[in-house]
Amino acid sequence: MLHVLRLHCDDRPGIVAAVATALSEAGGNIEESSQFNDHLSGRFFMRVVFHAGEEGTHTAFTQAFERIAAQFDMTWQITKLDAPVKTLILVSKDDHCLNDILYRWRTKHLNIDIAGVVSNHDTNRALVEERGLLYHHLPSSAEDKDERLSKIIEDTGAELIVLARYMQILSNDVCERYPGRVINIHHSFLPGFKGAKPYHQAYRRGVKIIGATAHFATADLDEGPIIEQETVRIDHRHTPEKLQVLGRDTEARVLARAIALYAERRIFLHGNRTVIL
Repeated sequence: MLHVLRLHCDDRPGIVAAVATALSEAGGNIEESSQFNDHLSGRFFMRVVFHAGEEGTHTAFTQAFERIAAQFDMTWQITKLDAPVKTLILVSKDDHCLNDILYRWRTKHLNIDIAGVVSNHDTNRALVEERGLLYHHLPSSAEDKDERLSKIIEDTGAELIVLARYMQILSNDVCERYPGRVINIHHSFLPGFKGAKPYHQAYRRGVKIIGATAHFATADLDEGPIIEQETVRIDHRHTPEKLQVLGRDTEARVLARAIALYAERRIFLHGNRTVIL
């Protein structure tokens, strides 16, 4: 069985050797390993995929690694590589990202377990319930919206919350309650083209590149640590409608890649940045 070890700590000699030795002595075998030393901050990041061949290897390694983690003052986590990440999707009316996630989930291209869908509209209820998933209608006007959303997250046991074109601003309280667990997607015009019809605004300005950004949600709107981005070159022949089609397709792809990176335990939060191994 494959497991993933993720760790970060202040950089110092001997970290990689200590990890490899502990795995070897516990009977584990390294399948994949990557690390990064951020010279600006002095922090070291490491992700190791290892095979625990015999029963008890994982337990033996965990026990041995606790001493190493204390020695290097590490923040660390071990998870099963193939364990689906329980995920809650938040969506408004636009369904392009939702449809894409549902397809990739059904075809097992995303290692997630969808715990339900939350929306401030009933537009996508049939789409979701046809697939046997729970649909939670949470009106924008609800005064206890934050409390109800948090209860859904806790009741479903969702680790990851995906804003799949959820056109509501999460409160500071919700963002702070689930740091590094809420992924948002938006067109990369922000903050250049805010408000309604951003693609029409871009068309009037004659932009030559459109794109999308997936990032962790924070109290600062659309300013959270960036996970994934993509751009598409366009020209004067692209109408606002064509820009919107290209933009939606780009948003869906970028969001899916961000979810995959999270599910594979590749993302490390590092201040207002991410390290992806």
